[in-house]
Amino acid sequence: MLIASELCSNAVRHGHVAGRDFHLPLTTDPDSGTVRVEVTDTRGDRLPRLPVTAPEDGAGGRGLLLVEALADRWGCSPRAGGGPGKTVWAEYARPRFA
Repeated sequence: MLIASELCSNAVRHGHVAGRDFHLPLTTDPDSGTVRVEVTDTRGDRLPRLPVTAPEDGAGGRGLLLVEALADRWGCSPRAGGGPGKTVWAEYARPRFA
């Protein structure tokens, strides 16, 4: 579950506020086979955006490029309930096996 790992890593690195944690619900729609990963942090001022190019130094910066490549859809929305922060989410359809 690389998508969940990358979104959690971003929440820890870019969305962390001292004394607060992040929230990670994973849901699935059995009818469509869609998996939804949501990571909510408490830092609404730092919104995710894709880098124009991947960094060449190998020090990071590729997480959202991986999410973009693997997810069918992804985005960011304000934290539900009006609290501080944001939710970064990604959805992908599970492969169907015959």
